[in-house]
Amino acid sequence: MSQLSRLISILTLLKSKRLLTASELADKYNVSIRTIYRDIRKLEEAGIPVYTIEGRGYSLVDNYTVAPVQFTEKQANALVTAQHIVNQSKDVSFVNNFNDALTKIKSVFRTSVQEKSELLSDKIHVLNWNFEDFTSNALSEIQLAITHFNYMEINYQKANDPHVSFRKIEPCAMYSADNKWILIAWCHLRKDYRAFRIDRIQHFKILPDLFEDRKFSIQDYFASCPFKD
Repeated sequence: MSQLSRLISILTLLKSKRLLTASELADKYNVSIRTIYRDIRKLEEAGIPVYTIEGRGYSLVDNYTVAPVQFTEKQANALVTAQHIVNQSKDVSFVNNFNDALTKIKSVFRTSVQEKSELLSDKIHVLNWNFEDFTSNALSEIQLAITHFNYMEINYQKANDPHVSFRKIEPCAMYSADNKWILIAWCHLRKDYRAFRIDRIQHFKILPDLFEDRKFSIQDYFASCPFKD
């Protein structure tokens, strides 16, 4: 984790009204206590009213709030453009979650930026010449399984194959190609990494059991290009 990401995370924790100790933060981010001391000084230098309760830890001044994020017109236009691209996705959960998130983001646009972004939205259209009927509604759940290291069970149907196979997998990463999302996972049936088109997963179940991180690298995966399922 970069220092900037860690500072933002520490600030988020402090805003939650928690009292945080240097040792607690050091353990959470796997850094030294000296590094946490430097992080707190950085926040103070940035004008964040962090105060120390002797012998107890760090907290924020009561009623402190962060100024709302301001978007430039170009940044707002980039988000609107991204929405049109995302809406071409074949996964319903991904589209719905993105549009819900964007609605919240638009609520903080300045009025002038909001008006211009709505005007631009009416003037953008993304053509999709791939009319394949396959769709999915699993992407958002699978993303959680990837980041939380949950085992999954899936019923999977390969292209041009009427047979549906059962797999227990460890979801590792995903990529998109031709408006289709591909899940890369360690397959316990094949004892190797396999690529699964998410829209060909007939049924899935995210298990509460956790698997050990295999330190999968998608860059190394593409370098070897084992496009098997």
